[in-house]
Amino acid sequence: MLRTTLLFVLTAVAEIVGCYLPYLVLRAGRTPFLLVPAALSLALFAWLLTLHPTAAGRVYAAYGAVYVSVALVWLRVVDGMPLTLRDLVGVVVVLAGMGVLMGGRA
Repeated sequence: MLRTTLLFVLTAVAEIVGCYLPYLVLRAGRTPFLLVPAALSLALFAWLLTLHPTAAGRVYAAYGAVYVSVALVWLRVVDGMPLTLRDLVGVVVVLAGMGVLMGGRA
């Protein structure tokens, strides 16, 4: 499960970077050359998705929990926004949901 979680984190970072760089180009007036690493990051994201245990909805739902967590870390570290209590409670809830989804088969 640790390997899968780390794969989820890498996938989320690749997805966020791939979307954040075009945002910088379109909204913050940064150089269009940022679109090159953005495209590479999104290609990496797509490739990382192929490494996930299965393309089942359960796996993608669990990935969504990690994505939300990584996005909030991004918000704090990159955007410099403080996290609220609601953010922290939300992370606990989605990660608990991931644990339920990935914790076993019924």
